[in-house]
Amino acid sequence: MSPVLAGVLQMLALIAALALAYRPLGDYMAKVYSSDKHLRVEKWIYKGIGANPNTEMRWPAYLRGVLAFSAVSVLFLYVLQRVQGSLPGSLGFSSIDPDQAFNTAASFVTNTNWQSYYGEQAMGHVVQTGGLAVQNFLSASVGIAVAVALVRGFSRARTGELGNFWADLVRGTIRILLPLSVVAAIVLVACGAIQNFSGIHAVGQFMGGSQQWNGGAVASQEAIKEVGTNGGGYFNANSAHPFENPTPFSNLFEIFLLLVIPFSLTRTFGRMVGSLRQGYAILATMVTIWIGFTALMMWTEFAHHGPAFQIAGGAMEGKEDRFGVGASSIFAVATTLTSTGAVDSFHSSFTGLGGGITMLGMQLGEIAPGGTGSGLYGMLIMAIIAVFIAGLMVGRTPEYLGKKIGTREIKLAACYILITPALVLVFTAVAMALPTPGHSMTNSGAHGFSEILYAYTSAANNNGSAFAGLNADTQWFNTTIGIAMLLGRFVPMIFVLALAGSLAEQKPVPATAGTLRTEKPLFTGLLVGAILIITGLTYFPALALGPLAEGLAS
Repeated sequence: MSPVLAGVLQMLALIAALALAYRPLGDYMAKVYSSDKHLRVEKWIYKGIGANPNTEMRWPAYLRGVLAFSAVSVLFLYVLQRVQGSLPGSLGFSSIDPDQAFNTAASFVTNTNWQSYYGEQAMGHVVQTGGLAVQNFLSASVGIAVAVALVRGFSRARTGELGNFWADLVRGTIRILLPLSVVAAIVLVACGAIQNFSGIHAVGQFMGGSQQWNGGAVASQEAIKEVGTNGGGYFNANSAHPFENPTPFSNLFEIFLLLVIPFSLTRTFGRMVGSLRQGYAILATMVTIWIGFTALMMWTEFAHHGPAFQIAGGAMEGKEDRFGVGASSIFAVATTLTSTGAVDSFHSSFTGLGGGITMLGMQLGEIAPGGTGSGLYGMLIMAIIAVFIAGLMVGRTPEYLGKKIGTREIKLAACYILITPALVLVFTAVAMALPTPGHSMTNSGAHGFSEILYAYTSAANNNGSAFAGLNADTQWFNTTIGIAMLLGRFVPMIFVLALAGSLAEQKPVPATAGTLRTEKPLFTGLLVGAILIITGLTYFPALALGPLAEGLAS
């Protein structure tokens, strides 16, 4: 079987698996966030934190819950790392330096999972399982909660109430992420991923010496890493490490895990707003971009000339031999079009244009299908922008799902789409202008610029993957990337929740003959075009200096 055919067949199998899970998981999540009943364990949690899950919140109160909980989470994870050397199960590792502890705390709480350290050489069992793995659950649940709040803004009328943040947080964790992760961890263990609490031990003899590895609860952390679109690996090699990703089947299964909730949330959206067709329209937009990017990636990585590439079946540099070009291309696109950031290959070793595709996937806002929750609310913001553009074309007040998109709504949507590019481009420009950050680049020229552009793109969009050639473990990068992660996560949430509150207060507008049919293929095409054009206009100059220049020169 040719490598190209193998890649296509894996893509088809992945689509089939996602299609099978779409309806039951999407409907189940809609029931979770629409139910007025609480499980016994949830009641215990509410009592422990002193929250009343039946109290409805307006958007400022909902936002305060998001920010307060996340601030406490950052502080807890920071302190846990700083005292690691005194904790049992630290495997002899010392406490983490202040700048790296801040970076890592910000990273895992924001669902970014950027790592400027070697996991197997820095973090003990307590920090890995009691700190990082816990935040994998909670940060993902926060993202879904904010998305659900926006959906309620569309579905409710004449009220500013968006639900209860604490109830949404607990339900997302207990009823959705935890069960899926348990099943996924069992599958990964069956595939060969490790799950233990062993210490450091030597593994074989290599070039006159032994190689040392430490064990850990890897399969359980790997499961929520993908299910929650987190991406932080137990080991530095991430999903290229055989302890995390043992077989080609586990590789395809992990891709499925990181896509299944973001895609299924479109059905949850359709169910909660009372129109499944609206959910299908958002799904079609996501799928169109995802398949298009995957096809482009496979073409750039397979379509190389010369006998060496032909024998290898494509550009194999930086790719895991067990998976090949096709599976690596599918994984790379899936992980950068979501907010996962997990890797089974090194994106820095992709072709110039291939690296540019991974970068552009993040710069779209990671909305195809995006992260757990963040992908849905990002796509809905773009749908509002597309409706506004359509309204300008015909001279009619834009409407979406029966809600008028007025001055306040479009200002909030515009602020949402501007904040992340501003963070990426400003931080990149400053890093390139100063002398010290440039010393961290392994490469010069266009590829070196791409390393820094990729780093801040990954941070501000809460992805977490890296170009690998950049030494980001410096005070400059740990601090600035940490700030970019925090601002890139929580400032957009302010605009999302403010928009949700504004929409929930409105009176529904009845559809007329002049209403734009947002469930039709025409709107899907408009939405895809708006996403690509807005992103292209924003990032094209920077991309032209980096991956485009490198790709055209090769």
